[in-house]
Amino acid sequence: MVRRGEKDVAVGRGTYRQERLHAAVADIKGVVRFHAPLKEYTSFRIGGPADVLVEPDDVESLMRLLAQTHARKVSVFVLGGTNLLVRDKGIRGVVVSLAKLRAIKAEEGSVLYAEGGVGMPTLIGYAIRRSLAGLEWAAGIPGTVSGCVVMNAGTRLGEMKDSVKAVRIVTPTGALIDCPAHDIDFSYRQAILPSGVVAGVWLQLKPGVRAELEKVVKDYLRYRRDTQPLTLPSAGCVFKNPPNDSAGRVVEAVGLKGVRVGDAEVSERHANFIVNRGDASAKDVLALIRKVKGRVYRQTGVKLELELKLVGQA
Repeated sequence: MVRRGEKDVAVGRGTYRQERLHAAVADIKGVVRFHAPLKEYTSFRIGGPADVLVEPDDVESLMRLLAQTHARKVSVFVLGGTNLLVRDKGIRGVVVSLAKLRAIKAEEGSVLYAEGGVGMPTLIGYAIRRSLAGLEWAAGIPGTVSGCVVMNAGTRLGEMKDSVKAVRIVTPTGALIDCPAHDIDFSYRQAILPSGVVAGVWLQLKPGVRAELEKVVKDYLRYRRDTQPLTLPSAGCVFKNPPNDSAGRVVEAVGLKGVRVGDAEVSERHANFIVNRGDASAKDVLALIRKVKGRVYRQTGVKLELELKLVGQA
């Protein structure tokens, strides 16, 4: 399993005999793909293969999958969010996509329950149609509910923690637990959760005026289109903002907009984005990150920290 708080996550560095992998995913309802190219599943369109990729049909199938992988000591990594760079040799073990877990349910008291694979744009639209406020900050974020919880995703308008009431988690042994928000340690782009997979989240929203909510979202989407490279594959912001400053401003100040390594480029539109100009590799992106961090430190003394998560084998 992924260890929380690590930037370069060691995911399944061992190798697995095929019979172990087949046993780990046996009789799982959903999509099962061996040697699946992960660039098809990441917003960066970069990444080597997974030993096996699984899209469970439902939460019960996810529970069974984790029970079986745990019993056979096969590592599990969950795809979610957009701030991810998969290294070029891919990920060993089982990689899980929650794409089929996309149910949303309205509950009493302006509460929504959304399964982990629900896309944030879908969830925002669902909330606004019911005149529920509290998610407008996420307009334009393409990630999933699960990824946004794990990363405590946020923008200048707010963060995921502002709305989370409770999180439903499938533990590494396949059990189901519900964790209230007060038991979760949220911080800047991080949430310390019990080990396992975020299968769903309850969000405490509040009544709003639909027309006003639609205007806020429309205005913020326009702002993002004007300031961010949304038409090219990327993983969102690469670096955390330094104290009392902007990472994009610092990178731009040292003249790095437009700098490339292979098909990886520091965006001309927003210097805290690295975009894939066509066939960038993870090796290209990492070389460009080292170049950016090195020049920024030499010229400004600022040590940039990654917001981007690195997983898999080089």
